[in-house]
Amino acid sequence: MRPVIPYVTAALLFGLGVYGVLRRRNAVLVLMAVELMLNAVNLILVTADTTVRAALPHSGQVFALFVIVLAAAEIGVGLAIVLQLYRLRASVTVDDVPLTEAPVGVAADRGEGAT
Repeated sequence: MRPVIPYVTAALLFGLGVYGVLRRRNAVLVLMAVELMLNAVNLILVTADTTVRAALPHSGQVFALFVIVLAAAEIGVGLAIVLQLYRLRASVTVDDVPLTEAPVGVAADRGEGAT
């Protein structure tokens, strides 16, 4: 089997995932782009396993299985964060997420933290 076709396909998938992470504003689409990148890595791992015989048999497939488990955990945590963001802001755009903490007076104005 020629490994060039899967490698090029994986590179295209990874590039599309990077483009999606850098250009999208919707958090769900960013998570989908991260999944594309993880699937590209899986394709490279399995292709390398079939073309290069290492000392450990099927080591690329085992690593791909670990990446799949990592992707499932990432989706679970990521979707929980997106749902909480939607509950707080009624929007899932990444541009609206504040990167710094709110000032102390803002929490008191909203009625939070006042006892």
